[in-house]
Amino acid sequence: MPTLPRRFQTWLPDNPDEAVLRWIFRGVVTVTIVLLAADLARLNGWIVYPDLAAAPTEIQENLPSLNLPSLPSILAPLLPDGDKRLTPLPKPEGILANPMTIELLGGGKLMVTGTITPGISKAFATEIDKRGDYIKTVVLNSPGGSIADAMAMGRLIREKKFSTEVEAGKYCASSCPLVLAGGIERRAGDRAMIGVHQVAAITSAANSPPRDEMSVTQDISARCLRYLAEMGVNLQVWVHAMETPHDKLFVFKPDELKALDLATTIAHAGAPYSPDHAEPSSPTYVVNGHWRLPCERSSE
Repeated sequence: MPTLPRRFQTWLPDNPDEAVLRWIFRGVVTVTIVLLAADLARLNGWIVYPDLAAAPTEIQENLPSLNLPSLPSILAPLLPDGDKRLTPLPKPEGILANPMTIELLGGGKLMVTGTITPGISKAFATEIDKRGDYIKTVVLNSPGGSIADAMAMGRLIREKKFSTEVEAGKYCASSCPLVLAGGIERRAGDRAMIGVHQVAAITSAANSPPRDEMSVTQDISARCLRYLAEMGVNLQVWVHAMETPHDKLFVFKPDELKALDLATTIAHAGAPYSPDHAEPSSPTYVVNGHWRLPCERSSE
């Protein structure tokens, strides 16, 4: 039986130096092709290499993404309704793009409008301390923002036993539904747009301790799931968020809002939608409201 060295000598051609160089060259070419393919995948967004030198300082939604590979977006066409349920994430404009403002209205309503900026929950708590005896309902119109502040606001709302409301034709997305979930009674107006998507995180300066972004995402999701369970909201709400890419929005239908306990009351104006009736003045609250997005026109 031939020995290993003999087999090796037999395997090499008459000029072993040239053969070894040839195989080294082939290995270099193979590694180069693999690296080029990986670079191409990164440029096309198929894979992303996280920057471990940066660590998150403020957990937020509807802000720069974690840039993690989006598995749900790959699987979405295989699911019922697929991507047809997703809408492009609207870019906040006007007052919605500004930091959140807090305004006391008549009828015991506290209107919060705009982006949930880091620290706004403290200003919200201060306003509750001043006007808490008068406030009955917190009215929301927000594209989302800081998840930590959204949950703090929601917990305070639940502690004070306030109701929450998204009025007819208004907007509550990203982390805003976490505030909505805090209400003892949760009202959704006719054609109110209420939706969720994947979370994102703001990263700090490079001199901060490194942290695995996947771990950050899991931690955020766990905190949100625990919070929704505390509020008595179906955890499927956050499953829809995790399945939806950060640049898309999963908008809940009225029957879904009710079935998932994200809303306890759904409003219906009782009339076809038209631009002249974007916000009905006297909606009648019913269990199963007819759904259209604010930008849709009635075909009736």
